Amino acid sequence: METVDRSPVTRKSLPLSERDLRDLAVLRGSEAHRAALAKLTQVQVSETTSEAVLLQTVLEAGLKVVADLVEAEGYARIALEVVPEDRQAEARRRRPSWADE
Repeated sequence: METVDRSPVTRKSLPLSERDLRDLAVLRGSEAHRAALAKLTQVQVSETTSEAVLLQTVLEAGLKVVADLVEAEGYARIALEVVPEDRQAEARRRRPSWADE
């Protein structure tokens, strides 16, 4: 779900509520919020960034959070499938770290 190319393919209409507009204003005006968004998307947003770029960046951040959550839940499911006795048996079969000394 990573963005390879940032050039737009299409434009969509996006209805925004009053709350959405307030949240975007906070995001645009708050240095802490912009820094958090940049950490998620690797895109620097400033107070003068266009609304379209800001919305695209927020979308990318949301998609990244969803992908990270799906990945974490997948790893958690895998961890639950591993039986503790199997872990111990595997650890006993593993060559000790000090064996080559």
